[in-house]
Amino acid sequence: QVQLEESGGGLVQAGDSLRLSCAISGHMLSSYFVGWFRQAPGKEREFVATSRWSGGLTYFADFTEARFQISRDNAKNTVSLQMNSLKPEDTAVYHCAVHGPPYRSNSYRDPREYEFWGQGTQVTVSS
Repeated sequence: QVQLEESGGGLVQAGDSLRLSCAISGHMLSSYFVGWFRQAPGKEREFVATSRWSGGLTYFADFTEARFQISRDNAKNTVSLQMNSLKPEDTAVYHCAVHGPPYRSNSYRDPREYEFWGQGTQVTVSS
C-alpha cells in the first residue's frame, strides 16, 4: 500500500512559477512510475508528467512545452513538479499517483493504470 499527499498549490498570476510536491509513504518498487495528473472543472483527468521511481524514464504531456520539470528525491520519498510560465489554462486540481506493473505501451498516460492517488492540490492561474 502506498499513500500520497500533494502540497504546494496556490493562486498565482500568469507567467509565475509553482513547485508542487508529492510526499510518498509505503513500500515503493523501483519499477513504479510516479505521475502527475490534473483535472479542471468539467473536464477529464489529464496526464501531465511521469517519472520512474528508479530514474531513467520521464515523460511529459505535449502541452507542458518544456515549461514543467519533474524531479525525484528518493531519500526523502518525494516527487516534485516544477511549473514555470504558468498559463490560465493550467488551472486545475493536480494529483500525484503511482503506477505499478504491468506496464504497457503508453500506459503511463492513462490514469486508469495508476493504482494509488493523492487527494490533490488546487492550482489557480489568473490572467
